[in-house]
Amino acid sequence: MRVTLMWEARAVQDRGPELLEWARARARVLAREPLRREVFRAPQDRVLVLTWWEADALDAELPELPEPDAELITRPVHRWRFESVE
Repeated sequence: MRVTLMWEARAVQDRGPELLEWARARARVLAREPLRREVFRAPQDRVLVLTWWEADALDAELPELPEPDAELITRPVHRWRFESVE
């Protein structure tokens, strides 16, 4: 089964570049290497990280990005897991 982890955060105003660099650095040093990883930015200082993994179940224990410092984000990080169906 292929599982995709989605991590999305919104930076405090004008700190989007800092959050982007924070997420890029953390995505490069996960406890193990994902099959694939991508980092995105969006309006309103949002940052999105997707990682793809081979796993036995959707709820398998997989390396995830942590929460950034509270001063860097406007709300808790949103996280979702997806199972590939193709």
